[in-house]
Amino acid sequence: MKGTHHYAMTTRWTGNTGNGTASYQAYERSHVLQVTGKPEIPGSSDPSFRGDKTRYNPEEMLVASLSSCHMLWYLHLCSVAGIVVVDYVDHASGTMTETEDGGGYFSDVTLHPEVTITDAAHIDKANELHHRANELCFIANSVKFPVHHQPLCKVQA
Repeated sequence: MKGTHHYAMTTRWTGNTGNGTASYQAYERSHVLQVTGKPEIPGSSDPSFRGDKTRYNPEEMLVASLSSCHMLWYLHLCSVAGIVVVDYVDHASGTMTETEDGGGYFSDVTLHPEVTITDAAHIDKANELHHRANELCFIANSVKFPVHHQPLCKVQA
């Protein structure tokens, strides 16, 4: 199934409080992300930028995209290698730095996957597969900062 894939979604601003963007303080950063046939995702900016802390912000979603893509590749690679994963949790984090001109950039993201497998004999291979998952991850291959991994692999009790 090699080829080009296209993804379409809609971002709809919902933060007009009556005066549009008449001033920086006059509007909310609230918006919804929509993909046909799927639940909406409530978005906003980071609270540091006048956003709503109860909604997802783009920076969180970037970290989540990297974490999710890595996990999906990792699970695939484990299944092909005969490693049975029974639990996977990632406590991912990223660092963004603001620049003098008001912009900013991510300097890195670190994934902290905690993986539980069924056979202790596969721990080394299970840990190695994180490197290969990073090489294959579509999202990691699309960013200009490093994506680090600090995995923890344990065996099901």
